[in-house]
Amino acid sequence: MSSGPQLIRPAEPQERNWLPLAIAAALVVVVAVALVLVFEHGKQAATVTPVNAPLASYAAHLTVSGLAMSQSTNFMGNQITYLDGRIANTGSQVVTGITAQILFRDFTNLVTQNVTQPLKFIRTRQPYVDIEPVAAAPLKPGESRDFRVIFDGVSQDWNGAYPEVRIVHVDTE
Repeated sequence: MSSGPQLIRPAEPQERNWLPLAIAAALVVVVAVALVLVFEHGKQAATVTPVNAPLASYAAHLTVSGLAMSQSTNFMGNQITYLDGRIANTGSQVVTGITAQILFRDFTNLVTQNVTQPLKFIRTRQPYVDIEPVAAAPLKPGESRDFRVIFDGVSQDWNGAYPEVRIVHVDTE
């Protein structure tokens, strides 16, 4: 017998277990879908209404006043703009929905941003502002409520003045 080097046979290749990798990939997809649903939930797709669109017939009975604007930055660093105001129902019908067209203008008074979205009433202010659809607390004749409209971004050409608020659709009972 020889005392020289011994040859070692390589181990038989084992078949790879793909199950943990498949589970991890599926988990990543589920988490990504959940995040998209959470961040997109409740967002209303803003629509564009022509600037010369007629006002709602009941709009003459809804008075907007006390406009105020503010801005904040979300956790992703994007600037969010808020338009708050007060709306009064001087008519005889109960209002269950209000869609407003918000027109931002530039320094030459041309419309630089045109957004149409539902008004939401401010439900509470402390510890943070909470909003709800008009249908959740209909606006009765003679009542007035605070509202808020939220914009993900405002045009760079905006002149900084309060935007024009036009009531283009009203749901009544």
